[in-house]
Amino acid sequence: MYNAQELVQHIKKQAKKQNILIGDMLLACDLNINTLSQISDKKGLSSFSLARIADYLDCSVDYLLGRTDNPEVNK
Repeated sequence: MYNAQELVQHIKKQAKKQNILIGDMLLACDLNINTLSQISDKKGLSSFSLARIADYLDCSVDYLLGRTDNPEVNK
């Protein structure tokens, strides 16, 4: 299980670190502009959408989910 608030914070942190606007990221990932609010409201996020965000931010899904402190993607 993951913490929805932690997931949103990691997404925002990684985007800020790379000077990426959240709206631009969501648009590029073909996601609704309200996606982060929906996550915060515990309406869930598909694994496909989570993978898209992680790929766009060039970080691991595990980092976004709070399973590791290392944002690096295993290559």
